[in-house]
Amino acid sequence: MLSILARRSIHAFTSATPRTQGLIQRPRAVTSRHFFSAVLSNNKTVNKDIQPVSYGQPTAMTHPELMKKGEVTPGLPTEEFERRRSNLMKSLPEGSVAISMGYSTRYMTNNIFYPFHQNTDFWYLTGFNEPDAAVILEKNDSAKGYKQIMFVNPKNAHAELWDGPRTGTEGVKELFGADEAYDNTRFKSFFTDALTSTHLFVDKSNGIPTLLSSDAGKDLIATGLKIKAIKPLSTLVQELRLIKSDYEVDLMKRSGQISSKAFVESMKWTKPGHSEAQLWAKLDYECRMRGSSMLAYVPVVASGPNALSMHYVRNDMEMKDGQLVLVDGGGEYNGYASDITRTWPVNGKFTEPQRELYQVVLNVNKSCIKLCTEVSNMSLNDVHNASVKYMKEELQKIGFNTSTWELERTLYPHHVGHYLGLDVHDIYDITRAKKLRKNMVVTIEPGLYVPFDDKFPKKYQGIGIRIEDNVVVGTSDPYVLTANSPKEIVDIEFCCNNN
Repeated sequence: MLSILARRSIHAFTSATPRTQGLIQRPRAVTSRHFFSAVLSNNKTVNKDIQPVSYGQPTAMTHPELMKKGEVTPGLPTEEFERRRSNLMKSLPEGSVAISMGYSTRYMTNNIFYPFHQNTDFWYLTGFNEPDAAVILEKNDSAKGYKQIMFVNPKNAHAELWDGPRTGTEGVKELFGADEAYDNTRFKSFFTDALTSTHLFVDKSNGIPTLLSSDAGKDLIATGLKIKAIKPLSTLVQELRLIKSDYEVDLMKRSGQISSKAFVESMKWTKPGHSEAQLWAKLDYECRMRGSSMLAYVPVVASGPNALSMHYVRNDMEMKDGQLVLVDGGGEYNGYASDITRTWPVNGKFTEPQRELYQVVLNVNKSCIKLCTEVSNMSLNDVHNASVKYMKEELQKIGFNTSTWELERTLYPHHVGHYLGLDVHDIYDITRAKKLRKNMVVTIEPGLYVPFDDKFPKKYQGIGIRIEDNVVVGTSDPYVLTANSPKEIVDIEFCCNNN
């Protein structure tokens, strides 16, 4: 990345260099597609396959290898986003205004930024993936039932020279269905006007201070929520996100396939002497090479007793012969996360105690997946309670005499699963007491973590095992998105020993 001083040096160089046909020597910034096209037509050395890029994210025009005509984001057409907004506004009373705000760029240190990741509620409603944006939806009596007003970073030749294209106000009307679009500096005045609405629903977003110019904006919303002049929007959006559309399920199938194959390659690569950090890098590489934009979260790569910590993410130890390694990770594909956990032997062969304890967890995993149907009439909480019962029964078979209290406090201290979608821990405002319905997507991830404590059989002490799958709830049969990631003992050992 270039520093400010380097930028100034380049500016001085380009200003002092004679104007020629080469693009870098031109002192005037590229300001439009027409200008860029004219430069290309005059420059005989430029590859004629190069296309001008005019938007802040992929489109069917700029990325035909990723998207089809009519899609707003890869795999999701215009009508999908229109349906989402329409369903939201239909659920609100007359005179309602809904406001959702995107995130701002976040920084690691000074001017070194993290990869941008959008507020998922905002993305769900718009598909817009640039920072510092907002949408206002006003319920009305038009054919579609609402007016959509968007606020985005405006086109800016200097900013785009350094940071790449922006979609701009005209672009969001063209591509994202906005009825009106404005420079995001005007958002504060529109927001103030919206406070007079009969029913105002607003996201509590980390982007609020930037869009409203100061912390006063955040305080304004907090006060409004407290006195109920403003109602929270996130729960309403997340109710819609709970049931995935067929388009979403297709994307999550692909996400699961990519991550499953990445786990296969990671198992094949593992051997004593490699580090947890290297295995992390291997998983990341294999996901990205198959189409993931990034890992959906910082993975757990826990060898040996490190697996006794649920969310061990230091990932800095050497993996040793005779140990198991627990890997909890997954890629993000076109916005949708996968979340897989597999546990396998570093040397490719389970010891007998490892095999026995692993089979306990595997049996519980498979039994719980069968419950992920509408006809079971169960919630995730119900499935968890069943998993505790199954786990206790399975442990008794191999010599554990553990109370339910001790099991849930020490050996199996976490929930069996959570919702999955645009976020890894999806729709956080929605209770796990809801009955499972078709096209909900959940994780099933029982685990056992046996501490160094003589209350438990010595041969199992220091072993941590978790097996996690991603499951689409069906009417009478579940669909396992991560079925291609080996979890049977014979399949894991075959995979580990056939690199």
